[in-house]
Amino acid sequence: STCFTLLDRMQFWHEQSHRYHTELQDFKKLTAETMAGLRSEHGTLSKDLEGAAAQVDRVEREMDYVEIQTSPRACANKADRVVDSHFNSVKYSRLYVDCVEIISGIRSVKILKRVGSPKGTWTRDPRSSKVYIFNGTSGDIIYQFNSVLDFSRSPGVTGSRQIRLPFDWRGAGSAVYNDYLYYIKQEDEIDLQVVKYDLLGGSVTDVAMFPVESRATVYSLNPETVADLAVDGEGLWLLYATSDSEPNINLAKMDPDTLDIEQIWDTGCPRENAEASFVVCGTVYVVYNTRLASRSRVQCVFDVNDVVISEEAPLLYFPRRYGAHASLKYNPEETQLYGWDDGYQIVYRLTMKRKLLV
Repeated sequence: STCFTLLDRMQFWHEQSHRYHTELQDFKKLTAETMAGLRSEHGTLSKDLEGAAAQVDRVEREMDYVEIQTSPRACANKADRVVDSHFNSVKYSRLYVDCVEIISGIRSVKILKRVGSPKGTWTRDPRSSKVYIFNGTSGDIIYQFNSVLDFSRSPGVTGSRQIRLPFDWRGAGSAVYNDYLYYIKQEDEIDLQVVKYDLLGGSVTDVAMFPVESRATVYSLNPETVADLAVDGEGLWLLYATSDSEPNINLAKMDPDTLDIEQIWDTGCPRENAEASFVVCGTVYVVYNTRLASRSRVQCVFDVNDVVISEEAPLLYFPRRYGAHASLKYNPEETQLYGWDDGYQIVYRLTMKRKLLV
């Protein structure tokens, strides 16, 4: 009786083991079939995504073409007439002897990385390979890298040299030129000040007061930028607004050594819907957008020598990527723009041509 019971139990365990083994084999087969199906679907999805990406790129190129063909031409201040070329060539001959180029287009775009806040500034010193990062729109710390390559390889800002400034910068309008930092300082009830800081010596070498009637901002889409310092092959420039009621952007040529104002112009370029600007060979390019960020475009051009006529003003559209530029900094040694777009650091390589009347 006991032996019979043991045999029954052994038979039962054998049947159970066989059933479990069969179920396990069926499960393995089902899993293999499912994985094969998933791999097939993944391959199909990858091809679909690649096709969609190609379609998006094609649509963007078509949009660029349509916008260039149908958009109104960029406005060029005082460009409706051909000015006396002799008068203009001698008027600023001290400033503009070698710089005779105008932008004709964007050659390529490189999205380097994403570091920091949605708004900020990054730029390279035209006289060296050093790169500077201004994270946010105010603060007293900046980050220095020895090169763009060092910055691109770094995790965040790790490996940089941290520089603590004696005064906070304000806005996204700082500039670096020949190992000097130029930035905007403005506190409550205090006039706008341009600070010159020696990056090698670690000290402030000069401060210039720049009186404005009120706390106006130069770009309506980036109200944190009260004024914007720009560098080109001819030196240092300041873009600003005299008051909240002033509709246009003003331009001042500054002596980078003394911070003296050499001359001031009304560019005629509206502040409304402006997001950034930059200067190339004494020509201001103002970039516009919409409150709901869309495609950035150069829509107003002002040349201090009055030699850029309306036919030359570029219909320049920036490829749609993320949001809107917080800053655009031109490097005359590389003919490149360093853009900060929603926390992404972007490099735009430019194509150039000679000004027609030079």
